[in-house]
Amino acid sequence: MPVVLFTASTWSHLASFHRPYLRAFRELGWQVHAACGGEPQDIPEADAHFQVPFEKKMSSPRNFQAQARLRQLMKETDYALVCTHTSLAAFFTRRAAAGLRCRPAVVNVVHGYLFDDATPLLKKSILLAAERLTAPQTDLLLAMNQWDLDAARRYRLGARVEGIPGIGVDFSAFSALTPEARAARRAACGIAPGERLLLYGAEFSARKNQAMLLRALPLLPSEVKLALPGRGALLEECRALAHRLGVEQRVLFPGYVSPMWDWYAMADAAVSASRSEGLPFNIMEAMYAGLPVAASAVKGHTDLIASGQTGLLYPYGDEGAFSRAVLWLLEHPAQAAALGEAARRRTAAYALHAVLPLVMERYLSVRRS
Repeated sequence: MPVVLFTASTWSHLASFHRPYLRAFRELGWQVHAACGGEPQDIPEADAHFQVPFEKKMSSPRNFQAQARLRQLMKETDYALVCTHTSLAAFFTRRAAAGLRCRPAVVNVVHGYLFDDATPLLKKSILLAAERLTAPQTDLLLAMNQWDLDAARRYRLGARVEGIPGIGVDFSAFSALTPEARAARRAACGIAPGERLLLYGAEFSARKNQAMLLRALPLLPSEVKLALPGRGALLEECRALAHRLGVEQRVLFPGYVSPMWDWYAMADAAVSASRSEGLPFNIMEAMYAGLPVAASAVKGHTDLIASGQTGLLYPYGDEGAFSRAVLWLLEHPAQAAALGEAARRRTAAYALHAVLPLVMERYLSVRRS
């Protein structure tokens, strides 16, 4: 029986995005192992779970302990394939595989490089050097957006480099609310009739940049509210910023929400202020729900949104441009609805049922016999 190992920085990442793939391997008769850091989560599709001490700070000694633990696992188990996800886990997983006498085939799924053309030279050089160091252990690299794909090919970051349309989003759970149900749920969340709700569901981090949205909120009419579902290191900092700006009554912090479908159904538009993305689920889900989207013009967003056709893009970090984009959506409801409908049609290529077979074919193409 062949054995596959999935690694990621956190169990929540594996649980949120990769369970269909674990299930698919088991249905093919494989044994599935998972090794992650962070708070443990139940993933019944995995036959074995291994806790490894990943920490977000790259230089943390615990990450080198995680590398040693992964290397020991690879020595003890005859893995036919290792599929690694998230930048931190991908680096240390591939370093763990380096120099092994009988090395498993390794696939690195890039969920968005943490650098691009606008990244300061020193930071970009360090991150790119890490990718080049681990390229010899990368039998297949799968990139989700055009910038990452071009960079991986230009710098030869894998023996094979191919593009995929993300890892697939399960749209089947979405159903539009009736007008009565929508009004009731909005009222329960403190959204009055006539108020307009913007939605941005994301981890609270510097890269996701919720602070920019909060700073832009005073530029928008008082009836505009902002919902920020999620958790993360900067959540309390954002709460404090909303208070200092005097907009705390216009901002909803509902915490971690999964699934998000009711929030999409309650919202009037989706927004994003992110610095960079792979191929973001929150945008694809909002598009499928038919919401008009105003998003920063960064990689990942530009792969999904053609500005003026399937949504609106604005320069990253530009509070004035963001507020003008949102105002346009709110003041032109017919055109905004047309953008949302075009966006919904665009999401067919990213549905899980369409993407999973493509990704599985690529996984299996490099398995070690």
